[in-house]
Amino acid sequence: MTTTEIINPATEEVIDTVALASLEETDAAIARAQRAFETWRTVDPADRARLLRRFADAVDADLESLAVLEVRNAGHTIGNARWEAGNVRDVLTYYAGAPERLSGRQIPAPGGVNITFHEPLGVIGVIVPWNFPMPIAAWGFAPALAAGNTVVLKPAEITPLTAIRLGELALEAGLPEDVLTVLPGKGSVVGERFVTHPTVRKIVFTGSTGVGKRIMAGCADQIKRVTLELGGKNSNIIFADADLEQAAASTPGGAFDNAGQDCCARSRVLVQRSTLDRYLELLEPAVKNFTCGDPRQESIHMGPLVSAAHRESVASFLDNDVPIAFQGSAPTGPGYWFPPTVLTPSADSRVFQEEIFGPVLAVVPFEDEADAVRIANDTEYGLSGSIWTRDVGRALRVSRAVEAGNLSVNSHASVRYWTPFGGFKQSGFGRELGPDAPQAFTETKNVFLATN
Repeated sequence: MTTTEIINPATEEVIDTVALASLEETDAAIARAQRAFETWRTVDPADRARLLRRFADAVDADLESLAVLEVRNAGHTIGNARWEAGNVRDVLTYYAGAPERLSGRQIPAPGGVNITFHEPLGVIGVIVPWNFPMPIAAWGFAPALAAGNTVVLKPAEITPLTAIRLGELALEAGLPEDVLTVLPGKGSVVGERFVTHPTVRKIVFTGSTGVGKRIMAGCADQIKRVTLELGGKNSNIIFADADLEQAAASTPGGAFDNAGQDCCARSRVLVQRSTLDRYLELLEPAVKNFTCGDPRQESIHMGPLVSAAHRESVASFLDNDVPIAFQGSAPTGPGYWFPPTVLTPSADSRVFQEEIFGPVLAVVPFEDEADAVRIANDTEYGLSGSIWTRDVGRALRVSRAVEAGNLSVNSHASVRYWTPFGGFKQSGFGRELGPDAPQAFTETKNVFLATN
């Protein structure tokens, strides 16, 4: 049996050892999920909804324990971890309303009656990243289960603990065995088998663009459906007419939340040149007051990076030629700490173009509205972003012009479970969340009944 040690990124202490599923164990779990599907798909919609509500209640009753577990496993601040566990609860509650509303249509047709059905796909493979282990898992499994599918879920190898606990809570809530199966394991074993196994009918993957491309290519062999939520290099566009104090005060949260390990992080800050100096003056104290430290403490804004290897990756972007405007502080000693960092590079620099996935933001000036849109769109990514202006017309024009799937005006809100989420360009394919998500886990079947 292969195992892996789970390390607390704030202390570098080993907190658990987890068994990794083998190829044979993965195949067996998929087979069990297929057998469970034949029963789960026939559960009355009201009963399926009731079980999902019970699952949500079980998560709510265990919320603090889940949050503390995420703090230890992923280094998230306790406040963020509570929100993440609450998001799982809320997503389950929201999609508990779907089974009784997943209705087809009656379409007029000569000589008979034409009706459509939304049929569940079967076994769904959900592959979850390490940056938001709890909510991203729920964004995949909740609508899939609501639509009548079964789910095999692979958490990230270094952050599996909350996913394992969610699997236990599903059983405690009364979901039948093998309807939701959590399979800790290597991506090259479990994740790859999800892609190649013919019984798995859809892959939901959140992670890097490079891995997403390989998954999409692999799924093409079986015409297997796929939803991809991939990387981001998102722009925070601040116009001269904006509330500059509010824009500067909110910038650290938009870029450094979860230590910048967020594909929606607004790590490119575009500031109209006439206000650049004043903006930087306002930004510096906001960054230095964005506290980094023990994530168990209620007052801390930012915890450590997830691993030593990831800290090395983030640090590699800050070579001697990178202009550092200022930095916040971070603890020394054990833990994978990295200080909040503000750069002032050129728009064609590596730090402005590539996803760093750490607490590093780059500030670049722009001249006018057209220039701001040009710079914002000069990236292979298109996931999220923010626009700061008091001009409603400009807000709408720029929102329509920026190539990104999730934009906020005078805000950094990216994700609401009742609205669709996903990216343009190389940030992904398909949409998660929102009212239509369960339909993405179904096939539309058309039936014509002749009446002549």
